[in-house]
Order: sequence, then C-alpha cells, then structure tokens
Amino acid sequence: MELKVIDDSGKASASCSASDDLFGREYNEALIHQVVTAYQANARSANSKQKGRSEIAKSTRKPFAQKGTGRARAGMASSPLWRGGGKIFPNSPDENFTQKVNRKMYRAGLASILSQLVREDRLTVVDSLTLAAPKTKLLAQKMKQLGLDSDRVLIITDNVDENLYLSSRNLPHVLVLEAHQADPVSLVHFSKVLVTRGAIAKIEEILA
Repeated sequence: MELKVIDDSGKASASCSASDDLFGREYNEALIHQVVTAYQANARSANSKQKGRSEIAKSTRKPFAQKGTGRARAGMASSPLWRGGGKIFPNSPDENFTQKVNRKMYRAGLASILSQLVREDRLTVVDSLTLAAPKTKLLAQKMKQLGLDSDRVLIITDNVDENLYLSSRNLPHVLVLEAHQADPVSLVHFSKVLVTRGAIAKIEEILA
C-alpha cells in the first residue's frame, strides 16, 4: 500500500510504499486489548508490602472474656476485623504481575494498531525531522507548521536526533522515540503519530 508523505513544512510530498501486512491489517480489538494489557502488566513492580495477622506485633492474649460482656466474641487483637489488625489478603513484594504474549501475537497486535492509525488518518509520514538547535520553541513551531500543535503527538524516528530529543522534553504532549522503542501503549495513547520515512523501513524490518 502507499502512504502519503509530507515534508518538514507540512506540504504534500511523494508517497512511500508500505507493507500491507503491517499497515493494511484488519482491526482486531481483542488482540490489541490483550497486547496493551500485557504490556502494562509487565511494567508493574510489586513494591507494596502489607502485614498479615501473623506478622502484627500484638499480644495473642484473648482481649476479653468469651461470654458475659455483651460484645462480639474475639480471639486476639491482631484479627483483620479489628483496627490495626493484619490484612486478610496482604500485598506481597513477591507478587508476579507478568503476562505472557507470544512474539507472533505481539507483532500482530502492533500491526493492527498501526493499520487502524492509517485508517483513522492519525498516522503521518514525514521525509525527515531535524532541528538546527536544541530549542523547544523550534520544535513547537515545527509542530505548528505540520498542523500538529493542538494534538498529543508521538514522534517515531529511525535515529533520534539529539536536538529533537532535547527540544521535546519541555513539551508535555510530545514524545520522541526510536523505531525499536515504539510500544503499543504509546501508539494507542497519542492522538497523532508522526513517523519518518526511515522509521517506516525500520518498523517493517523489526516486525517482519
């Protein structure tokens, strides 16, 4: 299939050929959901620790008599029903949140996302994107020229230009990634995706 290409001033340029398997795949919502969920789950770290009733530093003595007080019977103050007692199902730092996704499924999910971006006209291909100096103002002007100043923009390049990366850090709605760093969560999150022509070739090579 052919993708429209613009120059760095926002004017239409030539077109570039792209793989139908990568940019013309049918939309698979279930697969995309599985890939995105697994990616987010695998990024989680189990750093929360709670104490169970056996770990609470309280006396194991019976708080009051079983009968005659009019209160509900209680065995010890470390009961999960009591304030300051142990948790019933405590969080553990050993908890494993990872979800396995086969490589073929992961690549198919990325291809489905990219194809949907093309269908929704959210993916823009540019010849190249470089800046003369590491200035946020220059990148903001460039985004305005490309008509992307009012959107959340993900920029994917074949090789990240240092000036481009430094200029993007103060723009809260712009993220610059190399082709091999493109992930399903970022592709879904940003409303517009700006890809260089060289990055298209690298993405096809990675996901082939």
